[in-house]
Amino acid sequence: MKYLLALYDDENQWMNMSEEEMGEVFAAYGAYSEALVEAGAMISGEPLEPTHIGQRLSTKDGKLIVQDGPFTDTKEQLGGYYLIEAPDLDTALDWAAKCPGATHGVVEVRPVWEM
Repeated sequence: MKYLLALYDDENQWMNMSEEEMGEVFAAYGAYSEALVEAGAMISGEPLEPTHIGQRLSTKDGKLIVQDGPFTDTKEQLGGYYLIEAPDLDTALDWAAKCPGATHGVVEVRPVWEM
């Protein structure tokens, strides 16, 4: 079964990191990604650009409405994701617990609704 590991953190925290601190965090994510690949669990994963770069759209009364980010005033923003394959929720939760994002933010685990 596929699971989305959505990584939420404070993007302001990232903006205030030194290059050395960022290097350490990226190395931890690299090791985690490699562990997923070696276990055959990795489907895909990517970091996301900051929320101020994003746009959100909807339609209302047939008109397109486009909003520039950020969209919500919260401490944590969606910063990236992993899409993994796991035999069950417990295994997906184990992978989420090993994610570096769990140490400085929140990892939301959601089963993918396969249609």
